[in-house]
Amino acid sequence: MVTNLLPPPAFDVTLRVGCSLAYEVTGSAMLLLNLKPRPDRNHAVIFQALALGHNLPASSFLDTHGNTVWRVQLAPGTNTFRHDAIVAVSSRPDNHDLPPARAVPPGDLPPDLLRYTLPSRYCDSDKLANFAWEKFGQVENGRPRVTAISQWIHDNIEYRYMSGRPDLSAWDILQRGYGVCRDFAHLAIALNRTFNVPARYVTGHLPDIGFPDPDNHMDFHAYAEVYLGGHWFTTDARFHAPRIGRIKVSCGLDAVDGAFSTIFGGATLSFFQVWAYQVPRGTVAVGDPLDFSKRIDNRWVVQTEAPYPSGGFPPDSP
Repeated sequence: MVTNLLPPPAFDVTLRVGCSLAYEVTGSAMLLLNLKPRPDRNHAVIFQALALGHNLPASSFLDTHGNTVWRVQLAPGTNTFRHDAIVAVSSRPDNHDLPPARAVPPGDLPPDLLRYTLPSRYCDSDKLANFAWEKFGQVENGRPRVTAISQWIHDNIEYRYMSGRPDLSAWDILQRGYGVCRDFAHLAIALNRTFNVPARYVTGHLPDIGFPDPDNHMDFHAYAEVYLGGHWFTTDARFHAPRIGRIKVSCGLDAVDGAFSTIFGGATLSFFQVWAYQVPRGTVAVGDPLDFSKRIDNRWVVQTEAPYPSGGFPPDSP
């Protein structure tokens, strides 16, 4: 995928991110897991560990979007999985070092980005063309239009925690008027694609750095990225505010490609916990019990530390 390369920012914030999952298996079942952070200029994994049950047969591969996916053969009974990571990020917010940019004409797009301009299972942009042009057709192409789309969704679609359904597309959410983060992302992607702007679905971790959450939700978060002027820009209509510390796990056309797990066979998710929070450097190690008393985010003031040395990151664990 061709993009203009930029140097990574200074990493002056330390995060702990991860999840714990359990599946009950009643018959033959296989699982695809997409849990480890993608390589990205906006974060550096200091150390991570992924536990795939108890000696379960497993192998990994890169999917067509560059996500690392684990294929695991499940055993009858309870199967547990855990990912835990210490990650360095910048205290600067989304898109802070990206230049103003216009949309790239379809004829000039890298060939592997053309698929992100087309309708997909949950981003049915073909149904939204008339609405999109009526609402945003007069807005300047590029960042201004992307921002206008995000603002409209944020102002007009209600966020309802736990209201998500796996059968709803962007068109359905526009009619329903409420949803969860994946629905906000699908609608933003679909509306941007109506203008031939490549837009992709992203899942990952989003700590509450400089943006407190009084309900203390910790879950995987979904948002969108759009391709403008040779760079992928973050656009998150759920919050419509620059955020700090996103950890990208996966991306793709829509939630089909970004699922943290995909089940084949007789298995059900029986336990689910996700964590993403800031910690003082050196106070927490991978595998330690979760101790939220060491958490230093979930407040308006952003705490920073001396930047990590450039290139001084140890290799990830398997």
